[in-house]
Amino acid sequence: MVFARALILAALPLLAVATAIQGRGGSPPASGAECCKTHTASDPSATAVLGLLGIVLDDLNVLVGLNCSPITVIGSSGCSDTTVTCTDNSHGGLINIGCVPITL
Repeated sequence: MVFARALILAALPLLAVATAIQGRGGSPPASGAECCKTHTASDPSATAVLGLLGIVLDDLNVLVGLNCSPITVIGSSGCSDTTVTCTDNSHGGLINIGCVPITL
């Protein structure tokens, strides 16, 4: 019973973050927590990947994640880059678009 309460209490901050992110308008996050190197879309390293994949963005100030990997264990991310959730993660982790930094 104590473990169940601890698990629920540990999950509440994640629910609050997810609710806050969805409340901003626009698309809800498509990904769970991921570890990425984050840049704005106008950064040369991001524009190179976007160009190679043929992705055109209207807003170059959007945050993108490069070389993303999913975080599967809550509370022990081991992420040395930035923990984010993103609205478009359909490019195999090479680049994720519309990322928002989160704290686990």
